[in-house]
Amino acid sequence: MKLLSIVVVALLMAGGLAGGAGHAQTGTLDAADRAAIKRVIDDQIAAFRRDDGAAAFALASPGIQATFGTPEAFMVMVRRGYQPVYRPRRVRFGAVVMRDWGPEQQVFVVGPDGRPYIAVYPMQRQADGTWKTNGCYLERPKSA
Repeated sequence: MKLLSIVVVALLMAGGLAGGAGHAQTGTLDAADRAAIKRVIDDQIAAFRRDDGAAAFALASPGIQATFGTPEAFMVMVRRGYQPVYRPRRVRFGAVVMRDWGPEQQVFVVGPDGRPYIAVYPMQRQADGTWKTNGCYLERPKSA
């Protein structure tokens, strides 16, 4: 299991994300929220591509920032365990799935190894209304 997946599970267990894994939420997001979520993830992937740890780290939730402490530690984790989002060949946004703890954005990526992945980004709305990534976990498509 990837380190950031462990972080997501730990946040779920600690109540950092409300609800439990696998439970769909009935709420919806408006077009502005969906666009803002896509922009945050796009911006974070762009920051990864240019090795801008400070920019990538700034787009992560306070809980993720507290877990890793510094942009440098965050980037070490991303480089080691998340090559498909660190250096994707292709990126295509999929559905936003509502969970008890909030929205998860599915992003279809092709990693630097040419293999397809689904990067799932739990998102967290901040008190000021902005969105931050609250983890990421990688899945292999069923057909891959």
